Amino acid sequence: MEKNTISANNKVFLSGTVETEPAYSHELFGEGFYELSLRVPRLSNQNDFVPLTVSERLLAGRNVSIGAPLALHGQFRSFNKIVDDKSKLMLTVFVRDFCTPESGENPNRAELSGYICKPPIYRTTPFNREICDLLLAVNRAYNKSDYIPCIAWGRNARFVHTVEVGQKLAVSGRIQSREYVKKLSETESETRVAYELSINKISLNETADEEEVYE
Repeated sequence: MEKNTISANNKVFLSGTVETEPAYSHELFGEGFYELSLRVPRLSNQNDFVPLTVSERLLAGRNVSIGAPLALHGQFRSFNKIVDDKSKLMLTVFVRDFCTPESGENPNRAELSGYICKPPIYRTTPFNREICDLLLAVNRAYNKSDYIPCIAWGRNARFVHTVEVGQKLAVSGRIQSREYVKKLSETESETRVAYELSINKISLNETADEEEVYE
């Protein structure tokens, strides 16, 4: 029962095309894992480039060359990686299985249930668009948690910025990639990519019937 509950806390479906060929990442309990990037289309005709982690056993016999179509179910996960002697939060979709998408299906869906673990950050853009950033701790098996950055817009942002740390939320939306410029010094900067869940629905409990839902 616990295993099923934890799995329901973190569900992702993606459908797109392979952007980078698999590269070996690590081995765990004798099983090799690879990383690759998936190009996932948006309705706006732009694309998100989502990092995947997948077992060599799932890759066996499957076409994962650049440009190949790929659809999958998985979980949005985080891990810490040492970069320049600092711990950096890394995000990836851990592939559970590959599947065949249905015609007209939304190619980018994620559903998470977890706890707000940092005070939400509310702000407005120069065009007065409301935005709120939050960090959601999503439980995983073996007493682990994934820490997933989420971003809410409009009245979702107005609602969630007043929610206290420790509050349990269920959110759904899409995984998005976003480029930003990181200033390294007075004269140096570099372009980096952030990954986050762009929220389109929030409820204060896992079951939407129990609390008002904000869409």
